[in-house]
Amino acid sequence: MEIQNACVVVTGASKGIGAAIARSFAKQGAHVVLVARSTDQIEQLAEQLNGSSFSVDLTDSAQLDGFIERVEREISPIDILINNAGIETQDFVEDLD
Repeated sequence: MEIQNACVVVTGASKGIGAAIARSFAKQGAHVVLVARSTDQIEQLAEQLNGSSFSVDLTDSAQLDGFIERVEREISPIDILINNAGIETQDFVEDLD
């Protein structure tokens, strides 16, 4: 797949692995769309990478509903989705709902 000019959505992009993934794709010429709850962090990184940012809490179904359509309407059809966002828990997997 050609990365140059691809639209790459990276969730959990405010720091760590997500930010590193976004930087890597941007270096290869992709338009990165950064998604996280941390508005300030993703806006700053998006500016550095000449990308876009969306502050979204992916655990909130009301914010998630229609999000992909919004990105495709406002930015471009999505070529690659890196679903890196996550939440930390200290529970056993069998105790999670």
